[in-house]
Amino acid sequence: MLTLENTLIRQGEFSLTADFSIQPGMRVAVIGPSGAGKSTLLNLLAGFLDPETGRVLNQGQDMTRAAPGERPLAMLFQDNNLFPHLTVAQNVGLGIRPDLRLDATQASRVEAALKRVGLEGYGPRKPAALSGGQQSRVALARVLVQDKPWVLLDEPFAALGPALKVEMLDLVAEVLDETGAGLLMVSHDPQDARRIAPHTVLVADGVAYAPTATRDLLDNPPPALRTYLG
Repeated sequence: MLTLENTLIRQGEFSLTADFSIQPGMRVAVIGPSGAGKSTLLNLLAGFLDPETGRVLNQGQDMTRAAPGERPLAMLFQDNNLFPHLTVAQNVGLGIRPDLRLDATQASRVEAALKRVGLEGYGPRKPAALSGGQQSRVALARVLVQDKPWVLLDEPFAALGPALKVEMLDLVAEVLDETGAGLLMVSHDPQDARRIAPHTVLVADGVAYAPTATRDLLDNPPPALRTYLG
């Protein structure tokens, strides 16, 4: 269980509080107005930001001050974070070892992850030789090789066209079905939440609210969400 226990994060005049838990394997969308703190919430969980007060727990164990690499979470960013001077295989291999000194077993894991996302044989290529959708698949493969119980997605498919974005969301859902990993996904599109996340965290007015049923939230949005959705 992933828990934010009475957490407060403050950045200048901005503040965000969160106090809730997410059960293992849950798929949770994170939605709310622009600037409300959706990415801040993911960065807090991932360890890129420290709370002013409160704790971040995994299975009851305090990981508030743990480094990002020590946490049971793999994060996929909006820009995919691919290094242009590295090959596809090397970009994926970073998820296993930052120094890229992979043994044969680890190299096989990279190839298996690329095959799983439909990029078998693409290992020697550079990111610039790939389409936007293929680059997203490489970033997803890097998440796969980390084999973490939680996956954090910070709008990684926002730049893709509608059909390609749906394809990537469905691929993520398939991967989660296979691995059993839980998901927290930031999105500006409520249809993304409906497609992949049975539960949703609303971030608005300085609060990240506890997860609620996505369908109920979107069918009967509170005022802050209604204003945002239009």
